[in-house]
Amino acid sequence: MLRRLYHDQPESFAFTPANLEWAQAQITKYPEGRQASAVIPLLWRAQEQEGWLSRPAIETVAKMLDMASIRVLEVATFYFMFQLQPVGTVAHIQVCGTTSCMICGAEDLIAVCKDKIAPKAHQVSADGKFSWEEVECLGACTNAPMAQIGKDYYEDLTAEKLADMLDAMAQGEVPVPGPQNGRFSSEPLGGPVVLTEGADDRLERNASVALALDLGDTLKRIDGTEVPLLTPWQQDGAGKKAGSEAPIPETDAEDDDTRSAGASVDDTGIDKREAPVHSAAEVAEDVTPAEQGDDTPDTARGQSMQDGSDTGAEDKAAAAGTDHVTSEGTANPPADTPEDPSVDAGDTGAASSGTSGSTDTAPAKSSTDAADTTSGRTGADETDDLKAVVEAEETPNASEDDAEAGTRPEALDGPRDGKADNLKEIKGVGPKLETQLNELGIYHFEQIANWSQDEIAWVDTHLVGFKGRVTRDDWVAQAKTLAAGGDTEFSKRVDKGDVY
Repeated sequence: MLRRLYHDQPESFAFTPANLEWAQAQITKYPEGRQASAVIPLLWRAQEQEGWLSRPAIETVAKMLDMASIRVLEVATFYFMFQLQPVGTVAHIQVCGTTSCMICGAEDLIAVCKDKIAPKAHQVSADGKFSWEEVECLGACTNAPMAQIGKDYYEDLTAEKLADMLDAMAQGEVPVPGPQNGRFSSEPLGGPVVLTEGADDRLERNASVALALDLGDTLKRIDGTEVPLLTPWQQDGAGKKAGSEAPIPETDAEDDDTRSAGASVDDTGIDKREAPVHSAAEVAEDVTPAEQGDDTPDTARGQSMQDGSDTGAEDKAAAAGTDHVTSEGTANPPADTPEDPSVDAGDTGAASSGTSGSTDTAPAKSSTDAADTTSGRTGADETDDLKAVVEAEETPNASEDDAEAGTRPEALDGPRDGKADNLKEIKGVGPKLETQLNELGIYHFEQIANWSQDEIAWVDTHLVGFKGRVTRDDWVAQAKTLAAGGDTEFSKRVDKGDVY
């Protein structure tokens, strides 16, 4: 659905003092330079204040967060919870029209809205009190048909009940939210059939309805005076004091801070600016991990997904050619990086933890050399070096028990006839894994094709940061095909240069 700004825009927007204090406090939740993270809360508070989002409101939020106006407009138009046109001063009715509600009478509710409010969605009633729209599933299918009015759900509706509710709201009354047919919550219409103990002694209203009644804000829009302004995240002194001075935005259409000089402007008045330039680290990685043979350590990938760790600092360090980024954002080498130049960057995890990987692994390039930023180094080289350090630090080495697993396969001192096979033609083997395999004396498809289960187990436990990868990607089957002179779909792509 195409969403545009309303054709009739107000000349200006300003937060009320209470809402401005709240908005400034929300901004302090986020570190310097990350204020854009507060865009949704601020847009929502602006909508609560006015009932809808105007262009001046969007521009005001953009200035407070030091964002291009187009970026804030993108957020406002993406989420349907944001209203881009005026709504009724009393209530905006959102009727669920998805399957369950449609079957149970949503069309009858929509007919009431057309009759009592306006013939079309998003039109305001003649008295200015109401507006309506049909929305997608609101997640109350058991209590269909239903509508969201203000902050609460009104469920088990009938056309007659909705009409009476609209009349009551027009007179200043606030109907009790929740099921409208006497049902307690979402139990079967005939009454609960499980967990019935204590049903006779339960409260009159379910917890959601009781809270709405206690707060008394069912239809009322938030104005910032309901509860004291609390900022517990500032107790450590990391944030600014709530209510501290923040830029009071101007919304003059000719303000140079809102629009770039010479920038084209559409009929909404919003900039058409280019997206931010990506970091050097992002530009260097033109191929996805899947296309590269998925050469990213499993544990490192899982850790980043679980703890939500930010890689932005790592990207910056990569662009600068630094080895490691501390939690304070400063670039420093890993504390436990060995001085011995025979230790590879990929082995620093083992060195720092004091555990042993494979005693049979040949030494490789120095981690200190990996940090070299002399001439001839590219952004991609520096990025790879940084990733090697990060992966080694985040990925534990094989345990001593693992080191005893299986039987080491036959190793070669070097490739036959001085020419090794391109092991990267095996899906799951990227540049880093190919290097590790070479260090283990593995240079040819034929070697991998002949591995027994015991030998697979040994290799799986001796791949630093990639434990279990041999089995997961079935290297042996791929190697048999390649050793016999055949091709796989992945190897064809590698040969064409589409992957590396």
